[in-house]
Amino acid sequence: MRPGRDDDAQALIALIWACWSQYPGVKMDVDAEMPELHALASYYRDAGGALWVEDGAEGLAGMIATKPLGEGTWEICRVYVHPWRHGGGLGHALLDAAERHAIANGATRLALWSDTRFERAHRFYEKRSYVRSGPIRVLDDISHSLEFAYAKPVNGIERLETAAAESAEPRLSAILTACVAEGAGVSFLPPLAPETAKAFWRGTARDVATGEKVLLGGWVDGVLAGTVTLAFAKPQNQPHRADVAKLLVHPSARGRGLAQRLMERLEDEARAAGRSLLTLDTRAGDAGERLYRRMGWTEVGAIPGYAMQADGTFEVTLFFWKRV
Repeated sequence: MRPGRDDDAQALIALIWACWSQYPGVKMDVDAEMPELHALASYYRDAGGALWVEDGAEGLAGMIATKPLGEGTWEICRVYVHPWRHGGGLGHALLDAAERHAIANGATRLALWSDTRFERAHRFYEKRSYVRSGPIRVLDDISHSLEFAYAKPVNGIERLETAAAESAEPRLSAILTACVAEGAGVSFLPPLAPETAKAFWRGTARDVATGEKVLLGGWVDGVLAGTVTLAFAKPQNQPHRADVAKLLVHPSARGRGLAQRLMERLEDEARAAGRSLLTLDTRAGDAGERLYRRMGWTEVGAIPGYAMQADGTFEVTLFFWKRV
């Protein structure tokens, strides 16, 4: 991998077309719509950003760029890997380089656009913890392009609306699977089948769409590593109450205060929704119990044998409440 140069122009154009030509209806007119490709390194340098390329035996194998948008947001741009290099990790290496550069230069949030036809790219970005953000963009171009917006904070908590929740499914499933594998008492037993995890989060996304739940995601070093759900009580006489569910932090991100930040943001969301009483349950003796006590939750009581563990034994479940 090396910095891109203006004299890479023809190779860059060829690389982009090699990627675009895999999709129906995508056309290219460089002079009319993308004249910056004739001097792309200068274009990004003048914008305060940078361009990288990967050389290959038959031309450029990949490219990526980034530039600042202001207020801590940097855009990831021109992410292309030649089809004959797909699946070899080059896309991840390119994105690593662009993200490191942006973060080193003050990025607190990363954003990008992707044509709605580029489904392979969507899966790649979602694996890298980007989530759908905002409305679809309509481009007045010869390809009649529509683009999804993707974004993620470098570190932070965000509410996942419906599109974001759906696109976060791969990472949320990975978090749930990892936590269940370590014995988390969250209604599932190991080994958790991938389709079971995906189905759970698809259901959660539907509940977000209907307004029954609020879903939060937490990022650490650009990775979606934690989540918690606020489920609004349905009984007519409990419009003031909500349940806390599925507080999960990936094992690799524990010890950095993410669970507490997720709970603090959840309490803010509850207050904003007019909910003043929160309830939850947790396994006795785990890290969740210690966190809830530290954050001022009150124990109601314990039920022995409420849930079964993977080895067939039963565990004690504690119930807590808190006014917010």
